[in-house]
Amino acid sequence: MSKILIVMSAANTWERTDGSSYPTGYWAEELAAPHEKFVAAGYGVDFASPGGVLQELDKHSADPALAGPDCARYVAHAEKALREFGPLLKLDEVSIDDYVAVVLPGGHGPVVDLFQDADLGRLLFAADAAGKLIGAVCHGPAALLSAVDEDGKWLFAGRELTAFTDEEEQMFGTAEGAPWLLASRLREMGAKHSGGTAYEAFTIQDGNLFTGQNPASSAPMADAMVAALGK
Repeated sequence: MSKILIVMSAANTWERTDGSSYPTGYWAEELAAPHEKFVAAGYGVDFASPGGVLQELDKHSADPALAGPDCARYVAHAEKALREFGPLLKLDEVSIDDYVAVVLPGGHGPVVDLFQDADLGRLLFAADAAGKLIGAVCHGPAALLSAVDEDGKWLFAGRELTAFTDEEEQMFGTAEGAPWLLASRLREMGAKHSGGTAYEAFTIQDGNLFTGQNPASSAPMADAMVAALGK
């Protein structure tokens, strides 16, 4: 059975510029919706994180007022999938040779740790060189920033992608006090970032790179990856 790797953050707090700590974790829909799609298509799914640490659930993703009426189903699916998988793989022990694709879900965690994780950077370089599919949704594209070579060149410079927009960060209430804003940082690094309507599904494919703007984009991004893998 072909397998897909989901790389999670290990961060449960996000330090703000005022010195406060914002609680974070994985966003249920961004983990559950792709996992559900991949399993239904016949793929095995492994989970990995820095140090093999199991990140907590972002409780905001269990709030129907913020995450929509289906959030309880996504929470249940994510928790069941992680429980049945057992201990997460340690990111530094993972080989991309074992997978056809790697997926980076959000929650704010990736802007805390994955954006500068050298092990993930090496994994992404190897994945891209081998033509493996790379998917990232919402704040997951922050993890793409880890792929910088010894000369400071970013692997995804010049690529078309999307991610949680500055507008959406402001609407969510987390823009003020953020050390940096994701969409702005991606553009600064050389990405061709585009965004759709706030909080509505919007995805972009550029070669082997698949990105989704927000939680609602998780399932459409996974569908696009499954379709590409089937070709």
